Amino acid sequence: MNKKLFRNGPYADFFSHGVQTGNILTLAGQLGDDLEGNVPNDLQGQMENCYKNIETILNEFNATLDNIIDETWFVTNIEECMTNVGEIFDSREKIYGCKPEVSQTLIGVSALVDPKYKIEIKCIAYLEKV
Repeated sequence: MNKKLFRNGPYADFFSHGVQTGNILTLAGQLGDDLEGNVPNDLQGQMENCYKNIETILNEFNATLDNIIDETWFVTNIEECMTNVGEIFDSREKIYGCKPEVSQTLIGVSALVDPKYKIEIKCIAYLEKV
């Protein structure tokens, strides 16, 4: 099987942030750090940074958010997410530039890799040109 990989960051030796096989691109879960390594305290701010990080990986494969077909959100506080769902999904719609045409799963988890993180987003994209 032919794979195209994108490795980046401090864990580049351990896993790929993006793996393309054929027309399918899978992305490792992305966290809410900004480019300087800062992490907002709020879920919405972290979510916005997750999408910026997702876009960085998609760009490596000449793809955009339009290529995403599936998302999985892992959140550490499902109550906070659902209480603010309107604002969070309004922000998500602005990031996509439209109502996202993706399937989505939202999963509540007890913890992520570091307690400062409130959300991790994992995606699958379809690439029309291989």
